[in-house]
Amino acid sequence: MTETLLAVGTQKGLFLGRSTDRARWEFTGPHFQMNAVYSTAVDRRGGRTRLLVGADSSHWGPSVWWSDDLGASWQEPASPAVRFPEHTGTSLERVWQLQPAGAEAPGVVYAGTQPAALFRSTDGGESFALVEALWSHPQRAEWAAGFGGQGLHTIVTDPRDASAVTVAVSTGGVYRTADGGESWHPANTGIRAGFLPDEYPEFGQCVHKVAPDPLDHDRLYLQNHGGVYRSDDGGGHWQDIGDGLPATFGFGIATHPRDSGTAYLFPLDADYARLPAGRRCRVFRTRDAGENWLPLSQGLPQQAHYGVVLRDALCTDDGEPAGVYFGNRNGEVYGSADDGDSWSLITSHLPDVLCVRAATLP
Repeated sequence: MTETLLAVGTQKGLFLGRSTDRARWEFTGPHFQMNAVYSTAVDRRGGRTRLLVGADSSHWGPSVWWSDDLGASWQEPASPAVRFPEHTGTSLERVWQLQPAGAEAPGVVYAGTQPAALFRSTDGGESFALVEALWSHPQRAEWAAGFGGQGLHTIVTDPRDASAVTVAVSTGGVYRTADGGESWHPANTGIRAGFLPDEYPEFGQCVHKVAPDPLDHDRLYLQNHGGVYRSDDGGGHWQDIGDGLPATFGFGIATHPRDSGTAYLFPLDADYARLPAGRRCRVFRTRDAGENWLPLSQGLPQQAHYGVVLRDALCTDDGEPAGVYFGNRNGEVYGSADDGDSWSLITSHLPDVLCVRAATLP
């Protein structure tokens, strides 16, 4: 019997849900009580399941923890796992992203941070080293801070090539390496930055999230500060796929685990309210790589709704059919066990939901 694990990071701790049918859930938590959990990952490589958590303590500062027993116990290194070298003259504010690499790079885990930087681990996330070439990139000095701070929040690895990595920064844009991080190049052609005098700059876009297609490894989907895009050449060029959406502002975007061309997003109005488009709780799905979008709302609240979904609070699992999940700043978590066709409330009355990750356990 398979089991689904749901990791929900909130402003005041981590909650772990488990279910054998994706209809009834049992939660534990909060783990890391009074810590803001902005990043979590499930690493199932090497015959084990390791949970990784980036937790922020207002007293002790940020740290990375791990568990090899599904959260029954947690380990933290004796010295900080993610730490800026002294020569950088800076210190870690937050771990925005934890991303295990693919099977082609066993033991490798990436961390994206604030200030915007990339760190790499070769021991499963127990210790990390700064990727110096991105930190010293001549364009980095011109990256601005987004409204939520300057964070490297997206890391996409290529299952065909362990040396190919794509990252996204708010506000810096998309960058790629093809040589294992020795050199980095902006990859923002076609992405609009409407808040800049030059609306199509080489870099400086406020990219909110990037998600890879499960089968076409040259295809990426991108939710921008204002715009939804697709690239069919690994980020070399981007095309607008926002037609048919009620709004093209938003934070999260996620892809189906098996169906090429299927992606999900949660549109928000672009005004400073940053509320659900039309004040309606709806996930939008495309099955044709953005040519058409379908609103999905069966089982979701139909009255005026104000729950904002953040960049890492929308995800899919690898079940059959696929599960789709999102959490919002109202402290609600919704799930679908049928590719998004219908939804149910999984849990509520949590603190602000910052991130959600799901995985099928053996």
